[in-house]
Amino acid sequence: MIEILKNTNIDFIGFRKKAFILSGILVALGFFAFIMVVLGKANLSVDFTGGTNIQIRFEEQVDIGKMRKTLIEGGITDVQIQQVSGTKEFFIKTKMADTEKEKVQDKILAILSSQFKGNKAQVLGSNMVGPGVGRDLKKYAIIAICLALIGIVIYIAWRFTFISGIAATIATFHDVVAILGVFYILDKELNLLIITALLTVAGYSLQDTVVVFDRIRENIPKMKSKGDFAMIINKSINEVLSRTIVTGLTTLIALGALMLLGGEVLFDFSFALFIGLIVGTYSSIFVASPIVYAWRKKVLR
Repeated sequence: MIEILKNTNIDFIGFRKKAFILSGILVALGFFAFIMVVLGKANLSVDFTGGTNIQIRFEEQVDIGKMRKTLIEGGITDVQIQQVSGTKEFFIKTKMADTEKEKVQDKILAILSSQFKGNKAQVLGSNMVGPGVGRDLKKYAIIAICLALIGIVIYIAWRFTFISGIAATIATFHDVVAILGVFYILDKELNLLIITALLTVAGYSLQDTVVVFDRIRENIPKMKSKGDFAMIINKSINEVLSRTIVTGLTTLIALGALMLLGGEVLFDFSFALFIGLIVGTYSSIFVASPIVYAWRKKVLR
């Protein structure tokens, strides 16, 4: 493993109070965003609210901005358009649903055909998500995240200690709600792909936390007579710090490339992972380990 930093001696536990304040702000923001999601007041995608998804292809290239303006002027006010990079294909999403008198697909095609005459548009696929299905998807997404957190408690408690499992779960929950809060602040759309990103971040954060906990467990019998538990935690984190930085930077470079070159379709997914990676690395050092320290200090007082 390449060592960027050698023989560091940073007092991470000494920063725990400031870190807890920062984390408290992130969690409070995330809780607020979660409440807005449950109430349906966040920027939820068609996946969760119901609506229509259409994939369309033109014979000639079309400006996405002009297309969006045309649809809005034609009465499709909540339209979202994503272009498939390097093609003349577009994904169109709207929260409008078919009625007995008119299909959303036909209305959109008619509006585009009247504006872009001579540039034939072809519908490649269309599907409608009902409001009931959207509510079920939102419910199952929340259940999936909760089950993931319960699984983390069980796994870490079995591998280390129960309090370690609680600490790892709090850190992972912290990461998930932090991303949710950032997306709500930026008014970014929450869809099933973002839920996938949240679960991916939970797994990455857990892996990072396990590395730190493993080193702490190895150092406890070696250093028990040489210093207090804070010293053991600081020493352990400093020993894996170079590994954490190298792993994080290489992953961030890959995600940065995906954000810049992956097109609009993958941008939000990559952005969620990018933010999650930073927050997850932070939480494994400044949230999970200090919680274990604070608990042990309280119990042994």
